[in-house]
Amino acid sequence: MDTIEVSNLNRQFLFRKCHVGQSKASVAREAVLKFRPDMKIAAHHANVKDPEFGVDFFKQFNVVLNGLDNLDARRHVNRLCLAAGVPLVESGTTGYLGQVTVHVKGETECYECQTKPAPKTYPVCTITSTPSKFVHCIVWAKELLFAKLFGDRSQANDLNAQSNDSGGSTKDDADVFDVHEDEIYEDYGRRIFDHVFGYNIETALRNPETWKKRGAPTPKYIKDILPLAENEENGISNNSSIEEREQSLSAMASLGLKNPQDIWNIVDNARIFLKTLQIFFERRKQEMGSLTFDKDDQLAVEFVTAAANIRASSFGIQMHSLFEAKGIAGNIVHAIATTNAIIAGLIVLETTKLLRNDSKNYRMTYCLQHPSRKMLLMPVEPFEPNRSCYVCSRTPVSLEVNTQQAKLKDIIEKAVKAKLGVNSPLIMHGSTLLFESGDDIEEDVAAHYAQNLEKTLAEFPVPITNGVILTVEDYQQEFLCSINIKHRDDFDEESDGIVLSGEVPTVASGSDDHADESGEKLPIATTEAGDGSDDVEIITADSLVTSGTKRKLGVDITCNDDNSGNTKQNTTLTTNTVAIAGGKRKLDDNENDVILIDEDPGNRKKTRLE
Repeated sequence: MDTIEVSNLNRQFLFRKCHVGQSKASVAREAVLKFRPDMKIAAHHANVKDPEFGVDFFKQFNVVLNGLDNLDARRHVNRLCLAAGVPLVESGTTGYLGQVTVHVKGETECYECQTKPAPKTYPVCTITSTPSKFVHCIVWAKELLFAKLFGDRSQANDLNAQSNDSGGSTKDDADVFDVHEDEIYEDYGRRIFDHVFGYNIETALRNPETWKKRGAPTPKYIKDILPLAENEENGISNNSSIEEREQSLSAMASLGLKNPQDIWNIVDNARIFLKTLQIFFERRKQEMGSLTFDKDDQLAVEFVTAAANIRASSFGIQMHSLFEAKGIAGNIVHAIATTNAIIAGLIVLETTKLLRNDSKNYRMTYCLQHPSRKMLLMPVEPFEPNRSCYVCSRTPVSLEVNTQQAKLKDIIEKAVKAKLGVNSPLIMHGSTLLFESGDDIEEDVAAHYAQNLEKTLAEFPVPITNGVILTVEDYQQEFLCSINIKHRDDFDEESDGIVLSGEVPTVASGSDDHADESGEKLPIATTEAGDGSDDVEIITADSLVTSGTKRKLGVDITCNDDNSGNTKQNTTLTTNTVAIAGGKRKLDDNENDVILIDEDPGNRKKTRLE
């Protein structure tokens, strides 16, 4: 269900400005048909987790190319490919880093044989339209609003599209961010406040479909938060008589707010928002039009914090202190178009090998930021399936938990869904069904399951205690896993009372890690390559995989060619169909069937398949 954003336009050639707001899959299909009218392309504007995209759907393909922007959906597609016996080409980028990996059931490790750090990526559609976390608001304030007000206004961003749709806020919406003639900066600040926190949100509310399954935001207007009279009393007026505060380049200092770890209320955030605008335009006017966010720029951090908090308040998200906001904003890294292009090319190379059954030349290729032995692309041979993988090898896992205190719902939410990646779990103890999710369950059965969720493990008629084995199943994923329960009395705060251990593959264990022949760490990138749906991402130290077992380096990353001097396999591409989840566009040569799926990570309806 992904739609085209303004920020998508500079990283591909299928979308144009007129396509903003339309389905990526549908527009991509139409664009490709213009230069390849013989292609057969089916576009689906839907959720990849919907029941119609089950195992039978995946069985119709020769290969699946994954371009999803969240770990949960990637796991889901990996399991469906395993169940359908269809090869999967996975890919990701993180700034200058990237990789393409090949996963063939029974031949190579699956996507989940190696533990992936939880990705900190945020689709632009979420940032601009449906934020659910404070970091979404930070990204919006820093990358969109700050850039629009103080940076190069000739550069289009997603606030342009919103402004053009927000009829009624000004006489000329195209100039909404321009200072009008004879307009004092206080009036300008109040007008911008009303536009981005009021009119734009009212515009978003015009589409009721968006808010069916999520809380609708509340428009914020400055007159309701900070009336003009109160504004002047608090020293925000241009006529303030306190000379020292007027000379200050900090809105916090100017307004008497001293502790950066305090969480400002909505009034203080509004005051900071207006004051930072005033100082920027009055004291730093020579920088206007060329400013970029710098976490060491106190005034910039104050503005982003206030704007993010006001937006968070509109969407029912908890507000944060300036200290916390600065830490989040300082870790945002842009996606790199060149990296996406390189990874997209590598995807095509590996897909070609798969369609030719050229298993000897499969490579997992890593794109590095700095050369290693004069190489920026590091190809390695795929590993065999990890015998400890609970997904493709169905090895039991161990779950340490306090069986006297932990409830069944804790096990499902914190372990089965969050850590094992199961979407629609069925939980059994022996032959006893403890819980099942789905929309087609009878009311009395659903009520019984609801009661079970509130029981501690030890409270069940047949107590779930140390040594008991639970079975977890997901019909749609055709996933099956055994969990060995181990009682534990005490846990540290970080574990949250749940510890998966035993045979769960972990990066830190040193087994099957991704490294080159010298033992150098190879980066695992977490966002999709080539699709461009992620404008920005948050990078932490966990984004790198620790070094471990060495992999044998491949000689090259391409198929043998006629001039190589080697024997070339005379393999002909037969009738092939390619599925691209997440909206990527890769084509083969004969049957020319392509399936495009737009996936919305926010829509996670759970359904049981009979």
